[in-house]
Amino acid sequence: MSRLFILGSGNPVPSAERFGSSYVLRVGDEYLMFDCGPATTYKLVKMGMSPTQIDNLFFTHHHFDHDVDYPCFLLTRWDTGSSHENRLSVFGPALTEQLTERILDEQTGAYAHDWIARINHPLSLSAYTSRGGVLPRVPPSLDATDVGPGPVTHGKGWEVVSALAEHVEPWLDSLAYRVDSDEGSFVFTGDTTPCESVAVLAKGADVLVFCCVGIDEKMRKESLNYMCGTSGAGELAERAGAKKLVLVHNTSVGGHGAMERAIADVARVYSGEIIMGEELMEVPLQGLFVP
Repeated sequence: MSRLFILGSGNPVPSAERFGSSYVLRVGDEYLMFDCGPATTYKLVKMGMSPTQIDNLFFTHHHFDHDVDYPCFLLTRWDTGSSHENRLSVFGPALTEQLTERILDEQTGAYAHDWIARINHPLSLSAYTSRGGVLPRVPPSLDATDVGPGPVTHGKGWEVVSALAEHVEPWLDSLAYRVDSDEGSFVFTGDTTPCESVAVLAKGADVLVFCCVGIDEKMRKESLNYMCGTSGAGELAERAGAKKLVLVHNTSVGGHGAMERAIADVARVYSGEIIMGEELMEVPLQGLFVP
């Protein structure tokens, strides 16, 4: 059965409870990660998983609260491995390939000095061989691909498609992703308005992981019309017919009082199950899928 983990449920403003965005979906024995915000690598391990278990990473867009831990994740996955791991595939909108090159490229990469030292110094080579690595140690290598809307990739019993989201265009492109599998369908919106392309992508989804940055009344006062609030998230989920709605990116609706108000706002327009996504949460999926 699928398992869904919320590593980061916040936004660019850190709080004691949450910071940034990242989610992991386990389908069969494969782990798919969506976004890689602040401290994702640490949170992944804290929840009992290893970076070496992640073989596919998908970026919704390239704001720092969604990608700033990418260098840490890449280097940790490579450095703690033994060269027997599967090759990592990374997908995202424009800038994904460029960002990867700027991290790892031997000539221009910001962290090339790190991996160059580790493939040469006896200390690092000893640690590498002690966990089963075979010399010579090779530099980190992966497949990073800029993608747009449409089919993205597939695995054993699952496939991923994407659709355009609306956030901060034209400065950054944004995507939402849908995973269809033998174990259910899951949609990760990233940051977006409640736009039609995301509604179509989420049609009939078992689980919809949706950004909800605030209670609608507060958003209207602050003219926050470039993302999604409580009613917008609920209305889109209802229109799409999603069975379960997980609200994330929600620092301003966390905590008692605000959280109950947010859930009540959503429940007025959405008839399915509502979950307020919390940092380091495994989303309950039992009983959701009918064989």
